[in-house]
Amino acid sequence: MVKYTWIKKSVPKELLVKQIYGIVFSNDGNILLRVDNNKYKLTGGKPENSDDNFCDTLKREYIEELNIELENIHYLGYLLVEEKQEKYAQVRMIAKIKNVSNIRPDIDNGKIYGRFMSKQINVKTYLNYQDLAGNQLIDDAIKLANEKYNFIFTNEEYYI
Repeated sequence: MVKYTWIKKSVPKELLVKQIYGIVFSNDGNILLRVDNNKYKLTGGKPENSDDNFCDTLKREYIEELNIELENIHYLGYLLVEEKQEKYAQVRMIAKIKNVSNIRPDIDNGKIYGRFMSKQINVKTYLNYQDLAGNQLIDDAIKLANEKYNFIFTNEEYYI
C-alpha cells in the first residue's frame, strides 16, 4: 500500500525527488489539465540530470508534453511517498501560462494530449484524487495562486 502525505516545506536534502508536477493557471484563473485517454491529469516529469532545478524541469515538461511556456513559477510543497521500504518526494509547483503554441506530439512518446482549462471549483472533480493529500495540495495551490496572481475570472471551461 502506498501512503501519500502532503508537506508544505522544502524537500529535505536526503530525500530523493522522483517527480515534479505543476498546477498551472491561465489569466482567467482556470487550471490547465492534460487530457490523456479521456482522463484529466496534471503535467510534469522527472528531473533528468543533477543540474536541473525544479523550475527547469517543470518548464521543460510543459514544453515537451503540451507545448506551453510557463512563467511566474512558485514552489508549493511535496508529497511524501512511502512505498514498501522506500520514501521519496513528488514536488508540486504553481505557475502561470506565458505562451500557448500549437499542439504537437510529446517528444518522448509521440502522444498528442488535449489541453483543458478547468474552473478552480471543478478541478478536484476532474482529477478525482482518491487520497486526502492530493486534494490538500490542490486546495493549497489554488490559495497560493489567488494570492500571487491577478486573475480576471470568467465562468467558462474550454480546450486550448
